[in-house]
Amino acid sequence: MAGHDPGQRRVEARLAAVWRIEAAKIIGSVARIVRDVGLAEDLAQEALVAALEHWPRLERDGGLPDNPGAWLMATAKNRALDWLRQRALHQRKQGELGADADARGDHVVPDFSDSLDAAREDYGDDLLRLVFAACHPVLGPEAQLALTLRLLGGLTTAEIARAFVVPEPTIAQRIVRAKRTLAEAKVPFEVPRGEALATRLATVLEVIYLIFNEGYAATAGEDWMRPALCEEALRLGRVLAALAPDEAEVHGLVALMEIQASRTRARTDAQGAPVLLLDQDRSRWDRLLMGRGLAALRRAAALQGGSEDDGGPYALQAAIAACHARAPSAGDTDWARIVALYDRLLARAPSPVVELNRAVAVSMASGPAVALPLADALAALPQMQRYHLLHAVRGDLLARLGRGAEARAAFERAAALTANERERVLLAGRAATAAPAAADGR
Repeated sequence: MAGHDPGQRRVEARLAAVWRIEAAKIIGSVARIVRDVGLAEDLAQEALVAALEHWPRLERDGGLPDNPGAWLMATAKNRALDWLRQRALHQRKQGELGADADARGDHVVPDFSDSLDAAREDYGDDLLRLVFAACHPVLGPEAQLALTLRLLGGLTTAEIARAFVVPEPTIAQRIVRAKRTLAEAKVPFEVPRGEALATRLATVLEVIYLIFNEGYAATAGEDWMRPALCEEALRLGRVLAALAPDEAEVHGLVALMEIQASRTRARTDAQGAPVLLLDQDRSRWDRLLMGRGLAALRRAAALQGGSEDDGGPYALQAAIAACHARAPSAGDTDWARIVALYDRLLARAPSPVVELNRAVAVSMASGPAVALPLADALAALPQMQRYHLLHAVRGDLLARLGRGAEARAAFERAAALTANERERVLLAGRAATAAPAAADGR
């Protein structure tokens, strides 16, 4: 979308914003009709192209559609119906030409009436069906995550590549192969039940939380957060909790997302700049969301034996978030308990990122001198050297130890590695305050 006329640019900006919010819903609804997620994405893209062609004229003649999302949805569904009719006509012609072959049983003409009926009916939550289709076992875990983040989260290939810390062409190939595999396997567009649900739940939970995280702290762009993604992930989590009420980790994930989302209003200032957790005005935290999160955590604890300390990875992360939620002020935070919870989390789901988060908690419980060696050890790992938050944590620890020049270098490294403009400005500012250039002789 690169128009040069000011009116064209306004339309393209509006369309880009609408598409970012509505794309997953449109793809999900079309996928229910055509039973092919790759084809559904193509048809949704055709609707986007149609909007690019028609909306500038609509704006000149009096204004854009009152409900742009509904316009895109209707256009995409019409494209899907046209495709089904053309396919059915083609198959009927083949049937007429191959009547003798049919009589011999050489081939069978597909019946598309079910798909045409599906286009006119509401079968419930198309987005949830889209998640489970993209997380089907015919795909490997990496392909499942990449495809769902593309279709449901609306992430670009570049954003997904950053999330996986792999080259962008690798992600592009995964997505193309995944869509082809689903089509060839004729994967049903449905929410599984029973044992099939349990086996696919872990990947779905991971995907939903990755989508939430992209909304909570955007990997790229000019905005610190993308609230629509957080809201979509929360909605899907709540639907899953209703679908699988006896799964503790589903409630654990919902608890984690609800509690984190409760801080949204306090995470930016009036200019949209990030506000870090310890600096947030806790009176701006959403008590309704926090209450929902703590209630979901209690449900998870009840399902896992009654203790918040004995849950799975999501429930344990929710318990950590609850420590912050229950503290009246930053100074009242029970950091020793948070360290202990991170120890349990590491035992269940070890990862360098969890170790880094634990190092932050250790710094608050026992001081930066104790935590810095932990962060330095992580800095020696190849996969962490381009992780900007590692350098940000090191910068904070070094600044608290009075090692200004080293802190400045760490923050500058972190700023150079992030693709989010708001975060880059924050980190550059912390570099400047850690050690002014004049003080370091620079």
